[in-house]
Amino acid sequence: MKLLLTDSGVTNASIRTALVELLGKPISEADALCIPTAGYGGKHADPAGPWRFVSGRSPHPMTGLGWKSVGVLELTALPSVDRELWNSWVHGADALLVNGGDSLYLCHWLRESGLADLFPSLHDTVYVGLSAGSMVLTPDIGAHFVGWTPPSGDLSTLGVVDFSLFPHLDHPACPDNTLAEAERWATGIPGPAYAIDAQTAVKVADGRVEVVSEGHWKLLKPAS
Repeated sequence: MKLLLTDSGVTNASIRTALVELLGKPISEADALCIPTAGYGGKHADPAGPWRFVSGRSPHPMTGLGWKSVGVLELTALPSVDRELWNSWVHGADALLVNGGDSLYLCHWLRESGLADLFPSLHDTVYVGLSAGSMVLTPDIGAHFVGWTPPSGDLSTLGVVDFSLFPHLDHPACPDNTLAEAERWATGIPGPAYAIDAQTAVKVADGRVEVVSEGHWKLLKPAS
């Protein structure tokens, strides 16, 4: 997959340009599937959040960017759907738009549904993450971001990339997400880590990692 790991969606022209570059065509010619699942997992979750994400009424631009088409892929439903059928939906999409919410809840359902197993085969698909939807692809979210706990007790995430993310840096709605707290968090993260704000995303393609930003970010732990 090609990855665009955002803090708050496609919030500025630079992030939008990066998305178009990854797609290799205009957004208006691309088909997307949105995955609202993470929005149900947090301790303060409510059904309005996933609805806003799906409908494009969210303050975090994802589904309302002018896609050719947008479908909903709810991970909790997939175990009851014919696997060959939903696999065809995923392989037919140009982009997966993955909602924020709770990273470990999302990780659990990516594994349980079987979608995570498809990731290695999605060579041309663009994965666009929002907050938890981005963090789930990292190897470790750190104790600061643990909310919902999986039945297995496994706090690992998918490790598709080799770096971790501290999102919502200095966001007014997240007063604990200061740079000082990010630096403390990073001491418990085994690999490289980035702190990013609402105007920042991390683009990953062909093994190359690039920070795309019109805001503030910091590489907290360079790769050794």
